[in-house]
Amino acid sequence: MARILVVDDAAFMRMLLKKILTQAGHQVVGEASNGKEAVEKYKQLKPDLVTMDIVMPEMDGITAVKEIMKIDPNAKIIMITAVGQEAKVMEALKSGAKGYIVKPFQAPKVIEEVNRVLSS
Repeated sequence: MARILVVDDAAFMRMLLKKILTQAGHQVVGEASNGKEAVEKYKQLKPDLVTMDIVMPEMDGITAVKEIMKIDPNAKIIMITAVGQEAKVMEALKSGAKGYIVKPFQAPKVIEEVNRVLSS
């Protein structure tokens, strides 16, 4: 079981991810709706893993990854991305993200990627 921070500006996406992760036995310890909030919550909660949307207001997911990596170089972050955002995904991976999931996603794919990143 992992302690997970879910970051997405869309409340329904956070709810969906929370449901998938909880059903797989993980604990969602926090949620954030933008990158700035994600960095603050990461400092407070020190989660085992973060799911991070790329496109968000105030601070995008890529900038948030860079900020979190400064706090914790071993942070495990999975990007949540829409089809056609390959360049942004590559930038996020170069910045320290450990994996990605493409929307619309299926629960088994999410769990597979979460388990892969947690065990890496």
